[in-house]
Amino acid sequence: MKTGYKKKILGITGLICLGFSVVAVRLGYVMIAQSDKYQELARDLHQREREIKAPRGNIYDRNGVKIASNKAVYSISVIYSQMTDKKKVVQVLSEELGLETEEIKGKVYKNSVREKIKSNVEKETADRIREYKLDGVKVDEDYKRVYPYDSLASKVLGFTGGDNQGIVGLEVFYDKYLKGKSGKILTLTDGKGIEIEGAYEERDEPVAGNDLYTSLDVNLQNYVTQACEKVKKEKNAKQVSMILMNPQNGEIYAMANVPEYNLNEPFKLNSRQQQADSKKQQEYLNQKWRNSCINDTYEPGSVFKIVTAAAGLESGKVKVTDHFNCQGFRIVEDRKIRCHKTTGHGSETFREGVMNSCNPVFMEVGARVGVDGMYDMFRKLGLFEKTGIDLPGEANSIMHKKKNVKAVELATMSFGQSIQITPLQLLRAASAAVNGGKLITPHFGVRTVSADGKKEKIFEYPEKKGVIQKETSETLRDLLKAVVSEGSGRNCKIEGFSIGGKTATSEKLPRGNGKYISSFLGFSKAEDPTVMGIVLIDEPEGTYYGGTIAAPVMRSVFQVALPYLGISKDYTAEKENE
Repeated sequence: MKTGYKKKILGITGLICLGFSVVAVRLGYVMIAQSDKYQELARDLHQREREIKAPRGNIYDRNGVKIASNKAVYSISVIYSQMTDKKKVVQVLSEELGLETEEIKGKVYKNSVREKIKSNVEKETADRIREYKLDGVKVDEDYKRVYPYDSLASKVLGFTGGDNQGIVGLEVFYDKYLKGKSGKILTLTDGKGIEIEGAYEERDEPVAGNDLYTSLDVNLQNYVTQACEKVKKEKNAKQVSMILMNPQNGEIYAMANVPEYNLNEPFKLNSRQQQADSKKQQEYLNQKWRNSCINDTYEPGSVFKIVTAAAGLESGKVKVTDHFNCQGFRIVEDRKIRCHKTTGHGSETFREGVMNSCNPVFMEVGARVGVDGMYDMFRKLGLFEKTGIDLPGEANSIMHKKKNVKAVELATMSFGQSIQITPLQLLRAASAAVNGGKLITPHFGVRTVSADGKKEKIFEYPEKKGVIQKETSETLRDLLKAVVSEGSGRNCKIEGFSIGGKTATSEKLPRGNGKYISSFLGFSKAEDPTVMGIVLIDEPEGTYYGGTIAAPVMRSVFQVALPYLGISKDYTAEKENE
């Protein structure tokens, strides 16, 4: 009996020891092996996390001029568990922030960890709120995007939202570089979630966003904008757009879409627009922010003859000395398609046809090249694809399906009707036509640099070489130089500078509505282009011919831009008259 009793005692003791051993091992595992895990859980339970906003990277022009920066502002928020006088909090925040009492009350009485009341609060207001020393009201440093030049290049730069995130333009395209990384403040609290006064705070410092350096030139952008505003006012036009670009590498010096808008007040509407419903107001805003140089397509008209000329010369279907006869129209199937000179140009060479911008000449060239040849040139010059510009929302061309192109469609395409492209697609195609056959990628972004200056990223852009032969490009340059020196583009002529170009007057759809887009594309030097521009005047009143009203706008810009860019004169008046 005693032996059995002893065995039971030993068994129970063994079990107790085993139990203590298991508990000890488990405690040791929790306290040693998993100490970090449970310490983190405890910290999460007794800490409150507040975000520290990172300053957004600045944006600079090509000369290092700051065109987008930051201003220190503040963010006001409330913590439900820490507020001891909610009624006073509602009253103070409503008065100081100018918000409706009910709006404030809904957030103050909401049982949540943290509620943001308002962002982008000015320092003076934030300081006044601090002075009240209200429990549970947090005033944290924030940043507001500011644009020192207000409306300059507004439809290129774009703007940011309430949380400093990019919304449109370069701001959204390069958002991942510009936005930075937010930091945080960790504050110790008691079991009720109330901050312990005097307790140690942990700070995870924010990392500022990278600075973006662009190809934009503030001086050229400013002058281009002024030139567009001037002609818009003179012709009471709906809109005037202009692009200046380096046709050798695709760097864009200026891009204006007048009217522009104030980047520091991007959501501001006029009194009439403010009366509309929210859906209509959003439509007004979208239209206001729209960049027509890349977002909208149009019938290019006679500037497109550069493409047709390239197709004819490259294929060998036409030579500069070939003779044509213009009687003021050309019969294509059952259609009588007129020249802009209804009495006709008579007998003329291809060179003269280009100088005169003669529709029948280009219809004949298009017919010689054929649908396959024309579409092959469209493809080579990038007209079936987006340009790849570093801006969001780029549109693509609208072309006939090749199988649907008959003689009439081929004829109208040859002088820039019945197809639609963006102004930038046309500028890119023309660049390839005159730069020796290199299809470049238009762009603004050049490089980004980290806030501490230690890291740099240089952007590279694709280009295709040899899309047309250098001999073809050389001939095109010579023909387009003659357009300005002797032909329809003579209103862009500047003494001493060799300039090439092409005029256009496009009738807007539907035909017969009396609305036109007048345009001019020019470049210099004619023999070795380093700057190319296109200007479009949408719905001008009165005289609407591109050579009459658009070419002088480009001339006024080139008179400033050419010397500014270091493009020297290459002949004198005496030499020209020899």
